[in-house]
Amino acid sequence: MLFFGKIITLLVAETNRYYHDCLDSTNEQHHPHRDVTEAKMFVFLALTLQMGHKIQGRLEDYWTKLEQLCCAFYRQTMARSRFYHVLRFLHFTGNNWTVDSHDRLWKIRDLFEILRTNFAKFYNPSKHLVVDEVIVKFKGRVIFKQYNPKKRKRFGIKMYKLCDSSGYSYDLVKTDRGWHNT
Repeated sequence: MLFFGKIITLLVAETNRYYHDCLDSTNEQHHPHRDVTEAKMFVFLALTLQMGHKIQGRLEDYWTKLEQLCCAFYRQTMARSRFYHVLRFLHFTGNNWTVDSHDRLWKIRDLFEILRTNFAKFYNPSKHLVVDEVIVKFKGRVIFKQYNPKKRKRFGIKMYKLCDSSGYSYDLVKTDRGWHNT
């Protein structure tokens, strides 16, 4: 909770804001959902992490009742429609904020600032530090994604990490080429 308390609060506030903005801007009549709470956001993130351990072909397969694919854990934890609702409106920053044209990660800037502050506040690194470059696997669309055919993770975002001997990343630093994890 030291690291993620403020992040959950940010996710809840921005997700609910984006949902209400979409409700206000559309003329469609649809069933309004309740606002996302911090407890529901924790459940959503836990289910998302759990999906990495039990990989299904499609997202809706996690809630299926077919015996060969069934995992009751997902249905008992959160309804599929609620999960889809949170996933659809998940936001980190308001869309109408003024944006620095050179800041390519403006959508997640607040998240990085919270992490950066907490990394420095709650941990003192040892004397044994190392700088390493890593490629974080990413298949989405961003302008700064890199392709390296010689690596196992061929597509990803290159970052530089400053870690101590335990592997802890100490700080997030912005350089002229974008964000690097240092």
